[in-house]
Amino acid sequence: MTPPSRHGMLRTMCRQTSPACAHSGASARFLSATLLALTLLLGGCASLPGNIDDVCSMFRQNEDWYDAVKASQKKWGAPIHVQMAIMHQESKFQHDARPPKEYILWVIPWGRASSALGYAQVLDSTWAWYKKSTGNRWASRTNFDDAADFIGWYMNLTHKKNGVSKWNAEHQYLAYHEGHGGYAKKSYRKKPWLMRVAKKVQRNASRYRSQLKRCEKDLDSGWGWLPFF
Repeated sequence: MTPPSRHGMLRTMCRQTSPACAHSGASARFLSATLLALTLLLGGCASLPGNIDDVCSMFRQNEDWYDAVKASQKKWGAPIHVQMAIMHQESKFQHDARPPKEYILWVIPWGRASSALGYAQVLDSTWAWYKKSTGNRWASRTNFDDAADFIGWYMNLTHKKNGVSKWNAEHQYLAYHEGHGGYAKKSYRKKPWLMRVAKKVQRNASRYRSQLKRCEKDLDSGWGWLPFF
């Protein structure tokens, strides 16, 4: 028996819910387009990794992530392990991460510390700058592909403006946090806590780099997502 087409199934669904809809091919096409749009929208929201300290495990769980950071590396020259270490620090890979809410007298809500949002914790103004500079007008901070492209773009600017190697995760993160102007003024030297965090980012990047050596070949071949690798 030949299975029904997608439009055929949609018409059947439509017929069960509305007699008028049953005679409208346009309605079925509308439902199909709606489902496709929802699929594309939700495609950027991958499942939260089970082990954020193992980059190979994360890429096996969300295979599209590897394609995204690989594309960013090819486009901007940003090493995969550095991109992932920055995201680890910024959001722990939560697509809708935001700064915690602030309160007056511990009770009255007073908004959030900043407008930072998404995998890369990008401010509204910085995201607008990125979209205008790259022409990526539909980019979303909650989409992993766009977040990876943003990090690569910003790292490339840091290299051009501040002379920081794209392989230097510690100082790339300091510039990421302080901005290019702040980094140039060495504002981070007045923030011992931030310098400790940057060293943590460097350690995570080094670990990710070592882990990638054992799974990158399989990921490139398309077999890396299988659980037995």
